[in-house]
Amino acid sequence: MKPGARNLITDVAGLVVGNSEDHRVKTGVTVLKGDAAFVAGVHIMGGAPGTREAALLAPDMLVQEVDALVMSGGSAFGLDAASGVADAMREAGEGFEVHGQKVPIVPGAILFDLINGGDKGWDENPYKRLGRAAFAALGADFDLGSVGAGTGATLADMKGGLGSASLVLETGHTVGALVAVNAVGGVTRGPGGHFWAAPWEMNGEFGGLGDGAGFDPFALPPVKHGKRTATTIAIVATDAALTQAQATRMAAAAHDGMARAILPSHTPLDGDLVFAAATGARALADPIAEPLLLGHAAAVCLTRAIARGVYAARPAGDDILPCWTVKYLRR
Repeated sequence: MKPGARNLITDVAGLVVGNSEDHRVKTGVTVLKGDAAFVAGVHIMGGAPGTREAALLAPDMLVQEVDALVMSGGSAFGLDAASGVADAMREAGEGFEVHGQKVPIVPGAILFDLINGGDKGWDENPYKRLGRAAFAALGADFDLGSVGAGTGATLADMKGGLGSASLVLETGHTVGALVAVNAVGGVTRGPGGHFWAAPWEMNGEFGGLGDGAGFDPFALPPVKHGKRTATTIAIVATDAALTQAQATRMAAAAHDGMARAILPSHTPLDGDLVFAAATGARALADPIAEPLLLGHAAAVCLTRAIARGVYAARPAGDDILPCWTVKYLRR
């Protein structure tokens, strides 16, 4: 396995990503869209999820494909971002056909970034506007770090961010991950900023620091205290032809990647979830072995994407926590 050309989820052909931000509010929205509707699933392991249309992603539901997936800051307010995306898609003539009407199917999930130093005194919920703006920004290339849904993300001891990574498999399939890292726990160990994800790093993509030393692997790492809630939300994607049940299983497998990169993960205060997307461009030659490989690759991509997102975060006004570069590189 090796990273794709961009080392982004958009190495999966036919997928594009759009980001929008409001730096005064210190929040943002990320949208994943396909050239056509795609099979999607979801798996939730956190204790405090916030979702829109997650129930319809169950394999026994009528609608087997979606038009876009949305990740947003803003806690429950951020669920309105998907409405902005759906409105923009309807205007573009896209969506599920129902008796001559276009109904865009746009599941979404939110993270909690309401106490991150930004100005939350809005008169009107900004997330519908941010959803539209993210849809307008769709493209194959996009930045990581303090952008999109990762704009206001935080960890226990530093800023979070938006991350992505990809792999091209020996089967010819491509797998990618996209994640907004906003956890109760942390992603580094020891005094030097070494990432828990280090064993899975490729080509020095988050600093090439190695595993580090001088830490107690059995001690609970720093966590956010008080009544703060958090949530890391992710999308893993592939060009493989998967059923909705197989996509859901890939999402479940990808949670291993979250647990490798963030300690602790899936806490009662996190709404950790993973969406899965499958464009169906490449058939499966082996319906048993290849889904297993896809799940493993999705977990590896998500591990790497989490570290990349935190590594790429940058300082901004009113930050309540330093970003990785300031905390460990002093720049």
